[in-house]
Amino acid sequence: MLYAILCYNFEDVVGAWSPAEDAAVMARLGAVEAGLAAAERMGAAARLLPTTAAVTLRKGRELMVIDGPFAETKEQLLGFYVVDCADLEAAIAVARDLAVANPDRGAYEIRPLAVYRPGSLAGAPSQVRGRQAHVRGAGA
Repeated sequence: MLYAILCYNFEDVVGAWSPAEDAAVMARLGAVEAGLAAAERMGAAARLLPTTAAVTLRKGRELMVIDGPFAETKEQLLGFYVVDCADLEAAIAVARDLAVANPDRGAYEIRPLAVYRPGSLAGAPSQVRGRQAHVRGAGA
């Protein structure tokens, strides 16, 4: 099953890292990613640009685009991983590895993914089971 591991932290803290601190964290995270890739369990991963570059499409009577993410959280979503794991416990283990590699404050939210691909999987949303998902080569 595919799981999204969403990376939350305080954007101002991460943004204040020196280039050397950032490179060290990225190298440790890279080691976790390499292990997942070797096991063919690594999907897409992305580091998001700062929230100052974000806009939000707010729904209501009319659609309105406003500056910023405006999520109801003190920490910001900084990036994500998509990993192929046998079950939730295996996904939690991956998140623990990521947390050890990046020992700063923050949180990792773990969610099973439902995948929708028009023309495949009967053309309807479905949970992806086992290794049916095509995650190889999807890493960022």
